[in-house]
Amino acid sequence: MTETTSSNRVELPGSRGEHFLQCALETQDRATRFYSDQVLDHLNPAMAEFVARMEMAFISTADADGECDSTLRAGPAGFIQVIDPRTVVYPEYRGNGVMASLGNIMENPHVGMLMVDFTEDLIGLHVNGRARIAPREEFAEFAGEDRRIERWVVVSVQEAYIHCRKHIPRMVPVDRVRHWGTDDTKRKGGDFFGVKADKTSNAKD
Repeated sequence: MTETTSSNRVELPGSRGEHFLQCALETQDRATRFYSDQVLDHLNPAMAEFVARMEMAFISTADADGECDSTLRAGPAGFIQVIDPRTVVYPEYRGNGVMASLGNIMENPHVGMLMVDFTEDLIGLHVNGRARIAPREEFAEFAGEDRRIERWVVVSVQEAYIHCRKHIPRMVPVDRVRHWGTDDTKRKGGDFFGVKADKTSNAKD
Protein backbone atom coordinates (compact mmCIF):
# COMPACT_ATOMS: atom_id res chain seq x y z
CA MET A 1 0.00 0.00 0.00
CA THR A 2 1.24 3.49 -0.85
CA GLU A 3 0.07 6.50 1.13
CA THR A 4 0.18 10.15 0.07
CA THR A 5 0.99 12.41 3.02
CA SER A 6 -1.16 15.49 3.52
CA SER A 7 1.70 17.78 4.51
CA ASN A 8 4.07 17.54 1.56
CA ARG A 9 2.15 15.29 -0.84
CA VAL A 10 5.07 12.87 -1.06
CA GLU A 11 3.97 9.33 -1.79
CA LEU A 12 5.34 6.82 0.69
CA PRO A 13 5.16 3.03 0.59
CA GLY A 14 3.44 1.30 3.45
CA SER A 15 0.20 1.61 5.37
CA ARG A 16 -1.36 4.37 7.46
CA GLY A 17 -0.76 2.18 10.50
CA GLU A 18 2.97 1.91 9.97
CA HIS A 19 3.26 5.63 9.27
CA PHE A 20 1.34 6.38 12.46
CA LEU A 21 3.66 4.19 14.51
CA GLN A 22 6.74 5.69 12.87
CA CYS A 23 5.62 9.07 14.17
CA ALA A 24 4.59 7.74 17.58
CA LEU A 25 7.84 5.81 18.08
CA GLU A 26 10.05 8.36 16.31
CA THR A 27 11.39 6.02 13.64
CA GLN A 28 10.45 8.19 10.65
CA ASP A 29 14.02 8.91 9.62
CA ARG A 30 15.01 5.25 9.55
CA ALA A 31 11.81 4.29 7.78
CA THR A 32 12.16 7.03 5.17
CA ARG A 33 15.74 5.95 4.44
CA PHE A 34 14.57 2.35 4.00
CA TYR A 35 11.72 3.39 1.69
CA SER A 36 14.10 5.53 -0.35
CA ASP A 37 16.98 3.08 -0.53
CA GLN A 38 15.30 -0.33 -0.69
CA VAL A 39 11.65 -0.30 -1.81
CA LEU A 40 10.74 -0.62 -5.48
CA ASP A 41 7.42 -0.99 -7.29
CA HIS A 42 8.95 -3.64 -9.56
CA LEU A 43 11.65 -6.31 -9.61
CA ASN A 44 15.09 -5.13 -10.65
CA PRO A 45 17.43 -7.60 -12.41
CA ALA A 46 19.06 -8.76 -9.15
CA MET A 47 15.64 -9.43 -7.62
CA ALA A 48 14.48 -11.31 -10.74
CA GLU A 49 17.60 -13.51 -10.59
CA PHE A 50 16.95 -14.19 -6.92
CA VAL A 51 13.34 -15.23 -7.56
CA ALA A 52 14.41 -17.51 -10.41
CA ARG A 53 16.59 -19.65 -8.12
CA MET A 54 14.16 -19.94 -5.20
CA GLU A 55 12.71 -23.35 -4.30
CA MET A 56 10.08 -22.07 -1.90
CA ALA A 57 8.06 -19.03 -0.94
CA PHE A 58 5.87 -18.13 2.01
CA ILE A 59 2.51 -16.77 0.82
CA SER A 60 0.19 -14.56 2.90
CA THR A 61 -3.42 -13.85 2.00
CA ALA A 62 -6.56 -12.57 3.70
CA ASP A 63 -10.24 -12.87 2.99
CA ALA A 64 -12.70 -10.00 2.55
CA ASP A 65 -13.01 -9.64 6.33
CA GLY A 66 -9.25 -9.50 6.87
CA GLU A 67 -8.97 -13.02 8.31
CA CYS A 68 -5.43 -14.13 7.44
CA ASP A 69 -3.79 -17.28 6.18
CA SER A 70 -0.15 -18.08 5.47
CA THR A 71 1.17 -21.03 3.54
CA LEU A 72 4.26 -22.47 1.90
CA ARG A 73 4.65 -23.00 -1.81
CA ALA A 74 7.59 -24.98 -3.10
CA GLY A 75 8.96 -26.58 -6.24
CA PRO A 76 12.13 -27.02 -8.24
CA ALA A 77 14.32 -23.94 -8.63
CA GLY A 78 12.56 -21.71 -11.14
CA PHE A 79 9.05 -22.84 -10.23
CA ILE A 80 8.28 -19.14 -9.68
CA GLN A 81 8.42 -17.50 -13.08
CA VAL A 82 9.30 -13.84 -13.58
CA ILE A 83 7.25 -12.81 -16.59
CA ASP A 84 8.45 -9.21 -16.53
CA PRO A 85 9.62 -6.73 -13.85
CA ARG A 86 6.04 -6.28 -12.63
CA THR A 87 4.67 -9.81 -12.94
CA VAL A 88 5.50 -13.13 -11.29
CA VAL A 89 3.67 -16.44 -11.61
CA TYR A 90 3.75 -19.55 -9.45
CA PRO A 91 1.99 -22.91 -9.91
CA GLU A 92 -0.71 -24.46 -7.79
CA TYR A 93 -0.26 -28.21 -7.48
CA ARG A 94 -2.94 -30.69 -6.43
CA GLY A 95 -3.40 -30.27 -2.66
CA ASN A 96 -5.84 -31.06 0.12
CA GLY A 97 -8.77 -29.49 -1.67
CA VAL A 98 -9.37 -26.76 0.93
CA MET A 99 -8.30 -23.91 -1.41
CA ALA A 100 -7.65 -21.54 1.52
CA SER A 101 -5.20 -19.25 -0.30
CA LEU A 102 -7.05 -19.28 -3.61
CA GLY A 103 -10.34 -18.68 -1.83
CA ASN A 104 -8.87 -15.65 -0.11
CA ILE A 105 -7.52 -14.34 -3.41
CA MET A 106 -10.99 -14.59 -4.93
CA GLU A 107 -12.32 -12.32 -2.15
CA ASN A 108 -9.27 -10.12 -1.66
CA PRO A 109 -6.50 -9.99 -4.29
CA HIS A 110 -3.83 -8.56 -1.99
CA VAL A 111 -1.00 -11.03 -1.47
CA GLY A 112 2.38 -10.98 0.28
CA MET A 113 5.25 -13.24 -0.79
CA LEU A 114 8.44 -13.82 1.20
CA MET A 115 11.32 -15.73 -0.38
CA VAL A 116 14.39 -16.52 1.74
CA ASP A 117 17.79 -17.89 0.81
CA PHE A 118 18.69 -19.94 3.90
CA THR A 119 21.77 -21.62 2.43
CA GLU A 120 23.97 -19.19 0.50
CA ASP A 121 23.37 -15.44 0.73
CA LEU A 122 21.18 -15.50 3.87
CA ILE A 123 18.88 -12.81 2.53
CA GLY A 124 15.18 -12.47 1.85
CA LEU A 125 12.94 -10.72 -0.65
CA HIS A 126 9.42 -9.43 -0.02
CA VAL A 127 7.09 -9.16 -3.01
CA ASN A 128 3.68 -7.62 -2.33
CA GLY A 129 1.01 -7.17 -4.94
CA ARG A 130 -2.36 -8.12 -6.32
CA ALA A 131 -3.04 -11.67 -7.41
CA ARG A 132 -5.38 -13.45 -9.76
CA ILE A 133 -5.99 -17.11 -10.50
CA ALA A 134 -5.14 -18.29 -14.02
CA PRO A 135 -5.97 -21.59 -15.74
CA ARG A 136 -3.18 -24.03 -16.46
CA GLU A 137 -3.43 -23.34 -20.17
CA GLU A 138 -2.55 -19.66 -19.79
CA PHE A 139 1.06 -20.52 -19.00
CA ALA A 140 1.25 -23.93 -20.64
CA GLU A 141 4.78 -23.20 -21.85
CA PHE A 142 5.97 -23.24 -18.24
CA ALA A 143 3.98 -26.32 -17.25
CA GLY A 144 5.31 -28.49 -20.07
CA GLU A 145 4.29 -32.10 -19.47
CA ASP A 146 3.89 -31.62 -15.73
CA ARG A 147 0.26 -32.59 -15.16
CA ARG A 148 0.59 -31.96 -11.41
CA ILE A 149 0.17 -28.23 -12.09
CA GLU A 150 -3.55 -27.48 -11.99
CA ARG A 151 -3.56 -23.69 -12.22
CA TRP A 152 -1.42 -20.58 -11.64
CA VAL A 153 -1.37 -17.57 -9.37
CA VAL A 154 -0.34 -14.39 -11.19
CA VAL A 155 0.99 -11.60 -8.99
CA SER A 156 1.18 -8.01 -10.19
CA VAL A 157 4.07 -6.53 -8.22
CA GLN A 158 3.36 -3.38 -6.20
CA GLU A 159 6.25 -3.51 -3.71
CA ALA A 160 9.56 -5.37 -3.68
CA TYR A 161 12.12 -4.98 -0.93
CA ILE A 162 14.85 -6.75 1.01
CA HIS A 163 14.47 -8.80 4.19
CA CYS A 164 17.69 -8.32 6.12
CA ARG A 165 19.93 -11.26 6.95
CA LYS A 166 20.39 -10.43 10.66
CA HIS A 167 18.10 -13.16 12.01
CA ILE A 168 18.06 -15.62 9.09
CA PRO A 169 19.48 -19.00 10.19
CA ARG A 170 21.89 -20.80 7.92
CA MET A 171 20.61 -24.18 6.76
CA VAL A 172 22.20 -27.01 4.84
CA PRO A 173 20.22 -28.60 2.00
CA VAL A 174 19.89 -32.38 2.18
CA ASP A 175 19.02 -34.59 -0.78
CA ARG A 176 15.56 -36.10 -0.56
CA VAL A 177 12.92 -37.54 -2.83
CA ARG A 178 10.03 -35.14 -3.21
CA HIS A 179 6.61 -36.36 -4.25
CA TRP A 180 5.13 -33.20 -5.74
CA GLY A 181 1.34 -33.25 -5.86
CA THR A 182 0.98 -36.70 -4.29
CA ASP A 183 -2.24 -37.92 -2.66
CA ASP A 184 -0.38 -40.61 -0.70
CA THR A 185 -1.29 -40.03 2.96
CA LYS A 186 2.04 -41.24 4.36
CA ARG A 187 4.11 -39.17 1.94
CA LYS A 188 2.03 -36.10 2.76
CA GLY A 189 2.71 -36.47 6.49
CA GLY A 190 -0.32 -38.44 7.54
CA ASP A 191 -1.89 -37.45 10.86
CA PHE A 192 1.40 -35.99 12.14
CA PHE A 193 -0.21 -33.78 14.80
CA GLY A 194 -2.74 -36.39 15.88
CA VAL A 195 -5.81 -34.33 14.99
CA LYS A 196 -7.74 -37.14 13.29
CA ALA A 197 -6.82 -39.57 16.06
CA ASP A 198 -8.01 -37.11 18.73
CA LYS A 199 -11.28 -36.47 16.93
CA THR A 200 -11.87 -40.17 16.47
CA SER A 201 -11.11 -40.82 20.13
CA ASN A 202 -13.38 -38.00 21.29
CA ALA A 203 -16.20 -39.24 19.07
CA LYS A 204 -16.04 -42.63 20.80
CA ASP A 205 -16.16 -41.16 24.32
